[in-house]
Amino acid sequence: MAEPLLSIGPRLESLPDSYIRPESQRPDFAAVEIDRNIPIVDLGSPDKSQIAAQVGQACQSYGFFQVVNHGVSAELIGEMLAIAADFFRLPAEEKLRLYSDDPAKKVRLSTSFNVKKEEVHNWRDYLRLHCHPLEEYSAAWPSKPLAFREVVSKYCTEVRRLGFILLGFVSLSLGLEQDYIKTALGDQEQHMAINYYPPCPQPELTYGLPSHTDPNALTILLQDPVVPGLQVLRAGKWIAVQPHPDAFVVNIGDQLQALSNAKYKSVRHRAVVNSEKERISVASFLCPCNRAVIAPAEWLVAAESPAIYRSFTYDEYFKTFWTRNLDQEHCLELFRNK
Repeated sequence: MAEPLLSIGPRLESLPDSYIRPESQRPDFAAVEIDRNIPIVDLGSPDKSQIAAQVGQACQSYGFFQVVNHGVSAELIGEMLAIAADFFRLPAEEKLRLYSDDPAKKVRLSTSFNVKKEEVHNWRDYLRLHCHPLEEYSAAWPSKPLAFREVVSKYCTEVRRLGFILLGFVSLSLGLEQDYIKTALGDQEQHMAINYYPPCPQPELTYGLPSHTDPNALTILLQDPVVPGLQVLRAGKWIAVQPHPDAFVVNIGDQLQALSNAKYKSVRHRAVVNSEKERISVASFLCPCNRAVIAPAEWLVAAESPAIYRSFTYDEYFKTFWTRNLDQEHCLELFRNK
């Protein structure tokens, strides 16, 4: 393909060879199950101990859950999805100004995952933004569409607030003080990936994103409300996560797996694509500050359950993560105590 982005150029009739997965690595749509019991946590409940218990159960049994009554207005969610769609409809020359394949850039429009390293590409374009502190980064965000910075700033602020509420419930569910995890992770960075999955001529041969875990602490995902695509691995089987009205999908990242001494698992998930419809999602990532030392809480370590992973800084972990392909072995395995 001549163009560096999938969202530029004509719709293709067949999948380019560079996107075709080996036969053993392709999505088997017939084997994907619908799970009607995916946990939905109502954050509007007055019983905070019950919320913490539900969060803990979901983190142990699924590694992810959905939240409703989370305090982010339906109006703002709609504005975020609309501005994301408008961004990817911008003229090619506007988007190409932001294109980069350098993972270190704070604002970049790119494609696939790590185009410099990977052998097979993923059917995805994405805009990656650093979001905290807003005053430091937002001036470098796209200036078009005209409302982009205003809408995304408002959305980032609300999602960050929600993220800290969720970390509080995760802490309580582990028997820790409510602010334990927030304090342990330091002044947390916040990143965002606005994902665009164009219609794909042969979705059975490729992925939007292959199976992976997230390297950060907590991910808050806004799904496309109409077009499904998120699938999660549970008990060796892939389950489809259907969009739930006005809900966010929350998943545990690698840092919370390490901090919980693997009581909670960083869930493997993937994105599949659609032959007829485009799909948009917005993933918000809460990340430890680079200097934060990641280690299990003392409360969770005992003679019969020693620390599974060695201590490490988030900076060390994140740099290791980006030297690899997305679908390699779990990055945490490289930090396991011998």
